[in-house]
Amino acid sequence: METARGMRLADVFVSIHDPRQKAKVRHDLVELLVVAVNAVLVGAETFVEIELWAKEKLDWLRKYLRLEHGIPAHDTFGRIFGLIDPDQFEGAFRHWVSSILPTLGAETVAIDGKTSRRSGGVDATALHLVSAFAAGAGLVLGQRVTREKSNEITAIPELLSTLALHGCTVTIDALGAQTQIAELIQDRGADYVLAVKDNQPQLAESIRDFWRTFRAHPTEWARHSYAETVEKDHGRIETRRCYAFDQLECLAEPELWKGLRSFAVLEAERQVGQTVQRETRLYISSLAPDAQRLAQTIRSHWSVENRLHWVMDVIFNDDQKRARIKYAAHNLALLKHITLNLIRLDPIKRKGGIKARRLIAATSDNYRADLLGLK
Repeated sequence: METARGMRLADVFVSIHDPRQKAKVRHDLVELLVVAVNAVLVGAETFVEIELWAKEKLDWLRKYLRLEHGIPAHDTFGRIFGLIDPDQFEGAFRHWVSSILPTLGAETVAIDGKTSRRSGGVDATALHLVSAFAAGAGLVLGQRVTREKSNEITAIPELLSTLALHGCTVTIDALGAQTQIAELIQDRGADYVLAVKDNQPQLAESIRDFWRTFRAHPTEWARHSYAETVEKDHGRIETRRCYAFDQLECLAEPELWKGLRSFAVLEAERQVGQTVQRETRLYISSLAPDAQRLAQTIRSHWSVENRLHWVMDVIFNDDQKRARIKYAAHNLALLKHITLNLIRLDPIKRKGGIKARRLIAATSDNYRADLLGLK
C-alpha cells in the first residue's frame, strides 16, 4: 500500500489544548511535543533522557523551532505529559494518520491489546492499550486505553467508531467475538474475521461438532474450500491447513451475527526435531468461504504481535516504562506509536530494521529531519 507523508506533526499538535495556565507558560506546547518526538525517535525512553538529548541538540532543533526559553526540564516534560488530555492526543494522532492513509482499501486491520507491565504503581493498574494496526502498511491507526484486559470489550467498539474502515477487513481475537462488535464493523462498511473460543461456548461447540462430523465423513460434507501453507526455517517446520465452510445452518444462532457468510477451522502444526505441537483454531467471518483468503487474513492478524507489540517491548522498551503521573504513560505510548509510524514511513527507505533506523536517526541530522518532515 502506498502512503503519503501527510500533515506535519507540528500542524497536528496545534489541535491539542494546552492544559497549563497561560500566565505560567514558558515553553510552547507544540514545540515541546516536537522535541519529545525527536528524542524518542533517536532512543530516549524517559523524560530525563528527553531533556538531556534535546539540550545537546539545541542548536540543531533551533533550525526548525524557536525554543525561545531553551529546553524544558524533565519535570516539565513529565508534568505536561501527565496533564495533556489523552483523548485529544489520540484524536490528533488519528487525524495525522488519516492524512497518511486517507483510505484503507482492502487493508487488514488487526485489533489487539497490550499491557505496559511496569506502568502501574503500587496502587494503580498497569496501562492496557488496545490498538488498531494496518497489517499491510505496518502502521498504527489508533488506540484506546483500558485499565484491564477484560475491558477490551468496551474499548474495541470505541476504537472502531473512530476509524475509517470502509472496504477493509477487521480481525480480532476471541475476546472481541461479540455480536455487537460484528454489527458495528458491518455498519462501518468493513468485513470481519473473528476468533471463536469458549467465551462464545455455544457457537464454539457447534463449530467443533460440525468439524468432528466433517472429519469422520468428509465425502458427505464435501462443500468446503481448503488451503495449506508450509514454512521451513532454522530446523522448524510449520504447517497450516485452513478449511472454510458456508453451512451456517449448523451453527448456534448464526442469525445473531450480522453479515455472517462463513466459518473456518485452522489446523496449525509445528515440528521441531521429533517434537510436534498441534493446535486447532476456530473463526467466523463475513467474507466468502474462501480458505486461501481467510488463511491469509488470519495470518495477517498476527503481524500485530511481531510488528507492533514485539517492537514496542524490545525496541522501545515499553514494558519497562515507569511514567505514572496521571496520563503520562498513556501519552508516552502514543508518542512511541508516532515514532514507529515515522520510521515505517521512511522516505529514504534505509536498509535495516527499526533499531538500525533509530541508530541512524541518532547520528544523522539530515536523516532525522527527513523522517520528521522538517525539511
